[in-house]
Formats: sequence, C-alpha cells, structure tokens
Amino acid sequence: MTTKNTLSITDNRTGKTYELPITDGTIKAMDLRAIKTDDKDFGMMTYDPAFMNTASCRSAITYIDGDAGILRYRGYDIAELAEKSTHLEVSYLLLHGELPTKPQLDAFSREITMHTFLHENVKDFIDGFRYDAHPMGMLIATVGALSTFYPEAKDIYNKQNRHLQIIRLIAKMPTIAAWSYRHSVGQPFVYPDNDFGYPANFLSMMKKMAEREYKANATLVRALDVLFILHADHEQNCSTSAMRGVGSSQVDPYSAIAAASAALYGPLHGGANEAVLRMLNEIGNVSNVPKFIDEVKNGKGSRLMGFGHRVYKNYDPRAKVIKRLADEVFEVTGKNPLLDIALELERIALQDEYFVKRKLYPNVDFYSGLIYQAMGFPVDMFPVLFAIPRTVGWLAQWAEMLDDSEQKIARPRQIYTGKELRPFVPMEKR
Repeated sequence: MTTKNTLSITDNRTGKTYELPITDGTIKAMDLRAIKTDDKDFGMMTYDPAFMNTASCRSAITYIDGDAGILRYRGYDIAELAEKSTHLEVSYLLLHGELPTKPQLDAFSREITMHTFLHENVKDFIDGFRYDAHPMGMLIATVGALSTFYPEAKDIYNKQNRHLQIIRLIAKMPTIAAWSYRHSVGQPFVYPDNDFGYPANFLSMMKKMAEREYKANATLVRALDVLFILHADHEQNCSTSAMRGVGSSQVDPYSAIAAASAALYGPLHGGANEAVLRMLNEIGNVSNVPKFIDEVKNGKGSRLMGFGHRVYKNYDPRAKVIKRLADEVFEVTGKNPLLDIALELERIALQDEYFVKRKLYPNVDFYSGLIYQAMGFPVDMFPVLFAIPRTVGWLAQWAEMLDDSEQKIARPRQIYTGKELRPFVPMEKR
C-alpha cells in the first residue's frame, strides 16, 4: 500500500472530501478554510483556547520533548550546558546558533560588559516609584522606558542596530533588576563593576554595602550562573509568546521585552516558585506532609505547587540539575529549613499512584525558590531573577521571528458568542 503524507477530511455536512498536506507533523490552519458549506461560508477554523495544540511558528532555538523529559538549546542538552558552560556562552549560542570560539566569546563578553551602565536619568526614574514598589513592576516600567533613551531601536531590520539593542538589553537587565531591588529596600544604588563577570556583577549591585569591593562566594556565583542557564529559554511559553506577539507589530525590542516581562510577572509563570515556598511554609513540618498530600488528593483546598507542567509529562530536566545544585549552595549558606519538607513531599508524591498516574513530577520551580531564598533573595525578586536570563531567550526568539518570512502581525481569530444585530434603544425607553 502506498502511503501519502496527507490528511483526508470528509465534511459530513456536504459529503465533500478534502486532502490536506502534512508537513512536520502538522497541517496548515489556513488549509482548513477551503472546507465550506457554500461560497458565502467563511471556512473552517480551529478552536484552541490557550494554544494547547497549535504551533504558531517554526523555531530552531529550543527543543522540548515533554514525555521524555528532554530540553535542548540549539541541539545541546540542558544538563551538559549547565555543567560545562556559562550563561554568556549559552547566550551567544541562543542568539547565533553555535557555541562561540574563545575570541568570539571574549568579544561578546566585552560588549556586554561595556553596556552595563544605565543613563543617569534612569536613577531619577526609579527613584520616582513608591518606597515599597514591587521590584518586578519597576523592572517592567524601566525596560519600557529605555525605548525613549534609544529611539534608533525602532530600526529593527537594520542587523547592526538590532545587534546593539540586543547587547544593551542583556547588559542592562541585571543593573535595572539590582537597582529596582535597592530602591525597594531603601538602599543606595551600586554601579556596575567591569572587573566582574555577569552573575558576580549582579550580586555586587544587589548586595554591596560599605566594603570597597564586594567579593561574592565562588560557589554562589556559579550557582546563579547555572540558574541563569536553566532559565534562558523555554520554547513558546507565555512570556515568549507575548514577546513574539507584541514584537510582530514591529515595535522596538525594549517595548516588546517589557510586555514579555509583564507576562512573566504572573503567578502562573515567573511567580510559581514563590507559590512553592508559600506551600512549604503552610505545611510547616515534615510530619504534616502526609496530611497535606491527602488534602490535595481529596480536593480539600490544598494544591501541590511546583509539580506538573504544561509541556513536561516526565521529570523536568531542569529540576534534576537544580536539585543537585541545591546541595552545593546549602553547603555555603546552610540548609534551607524547608528543604526537608520539600524532599519528603517529593518522595511521597513520586510513589503515590494518584500523582504518578497524572504524570505530576517536580518542575523547575520546586527547588529554585529554596536556592534563591538561601542565597538571601527576597521572594519579590524571584520573577526578576527569572527575567534577567530569559531576556536572551526572548531576544533570540524575537530576532528569529523578524527573519521569518512566514510571520505577520499576530491576530488570532475568535468565535463570536454575542448578540445579533440589535436596534439602538433611546434612553427614555430602556
């Protein structure tokens, strides 16, 4: 029997059969428009709330196999990159498609280092926020405001200009993040130090007080670098979809990054690890874990946070790396008292048929919050810590979209459920 790479669809309303080509395991949604009951019919559409089964783009950046628990950047396994690479090296990989040579990485790192400073007016801008403003809210607003400092960024199809804006954003995001934090706790801003690497510079701007030179613990610097690698990109998630959607209007990258950061601000995205900490605090003690598990299974209000993922139906490969990383961090900081609760919660859940059957495994958020807390970061900074490394992923996706001839301005369809045409009723007759 000869097989054809097509899909045959019979419309039982008309009896007509349509043959649609299959490419890369997909059919084009626009091909469905040919399926009509008559010439006045708009044509068939798909209804897919939250894009559960819709591919909106072709991308060569990140590969995920959720069933197998695989995550790769440009073909490289995430665990190997976390072990052997650095965030800036991974950033170069995501942007350019290949790992850099030493001269290429040196030049790229030097470019990033030379653009870490912010315009002095930005200090006044951040100082204009309330003393208790959330750092993520400040970051979103400040990144968006940078579009007014660099109006040339609107020239998005000039490759040289585009590269400069990408460098600026990767370089300045840690400075904005650190200054937003310092303002929220009433401390003076610390300027970047060009003698430091990317994660060490951020820690210096966050934590430096009266000392002449801040010296970060090497283990903590490396841990932060690994966390940045793990969070650098994750395919077409909510914030990346926002970056592509807003970027498709051909707006400047600062405005698009602000939109992506706003999506990340939500508790179902960048705030998920904070929810894990709240859950562990509510459990309170290892002895309370069995009771908590029963409440989750019986639907008595308790929710198991940090387990399960829209994509992964296996152990999140990032969670495996973070779990090992936690041991290294806790040797320096002392063990987070919530760790024992987390470990017992994971042990029971992975053995319980209720969770196994539903393929609920720990995700990246389950342990990352414990590490951040042990390193002295307040929970308000968790989404900010996510935004710093994800910036390069957003930018890589944005640049790829601009060079994709198939892409147009994002404009989903809808199924209208409102009223039919109605006459206007004068006020006195309502």
